[in-house]
Amino acid sequence: MKKIALITGASSGIGRELAHIHAATGGDLILVARSTQKLNELKIDLEAKYKIVAAVITKDLTAPNAAQELYDEVKSLDIEVDYLINNAGFGGIGKFLERKLEEDVSMIQLNVVALVQLTHLFTNDFVKKGNGKVLNVSSTASLIPGPLQATYYATKAFVTSFSNALSEELRGTGVAVTNLMPGATDTGFGKVSGMDKTKIFEKLTSAKHVAQEGYNAMLSGNIDVISGLTFSQKLLLKMMPFMPKKLVLKQVREMQEVVK
Repeated sequence: MKKIALITGASSGIGRELAHIHAATGGDLILVARSTQKLNELKIDLEAKYKIVAAVITKDLTAPNAAQELYDEVKSLDIEVDYLINNAGFGGIGKFLERKLEEDVSMIQLNVVALVQLTHLFTNDFVKKGNGKVLNVSSTASLIPGPLQATYYATKAFVTSFSNALSEELRGTGVAVTNLMPGATDTGFGKVSGMDKTKIFEKLTSAKHVAQEGYNAMLSGNIDVISGLTFSQKLLLKMMPFMPKKLVLKQVREMQEVVK
């Protein structure tokens, strides 16, 4: 039976790759992002290549009522979603007190509030029918504090904690929640956030690789999946819980200093 996946932030990066991966299984899609042109181009490509149906909904999820509007629009189209993929998100580098407050508030609105709202709305439907899957795209940034990206790291820490807790609450309902934690990935994120000029973005993993690992983990009902880390990054991540907090903060900050 065909499964319908709703993907936010579907127009580029990991979201775009997830759309291709799902379409390749024969599943239909609801593609959500801010750019109508990019979404329509993706829709044409997917429908021609995979012979599936892709609906396009243009929505800026940084707007306070956007999540509810998106849910209502899906309902008005009489589409029953099987997989909810909360991929949309953005970051930004710089000292918290020197950044524009409205940018960080928008970041929280998208990375946290919209994700929570969409999860609440669609997962209630999943529970009622006894099946469904949620894939929340977090980050390895969720596992440590992030000097020079204080708000971004904090939003991803929320996503990981929220996803993990919800996965336990939903045990036995037929609904699974998977938390995807990518490392530095080759998407537009680095350039938009300014992270492309930092040490942490010197080695990148392909968005396709991360998307495939996340999609597979979602289908398997895994709670967490970490993707796209180098061996040294994996080692550092394992060591951090045993290191003095001040040293961890110093090392993370150094990795996020802009290379001149």
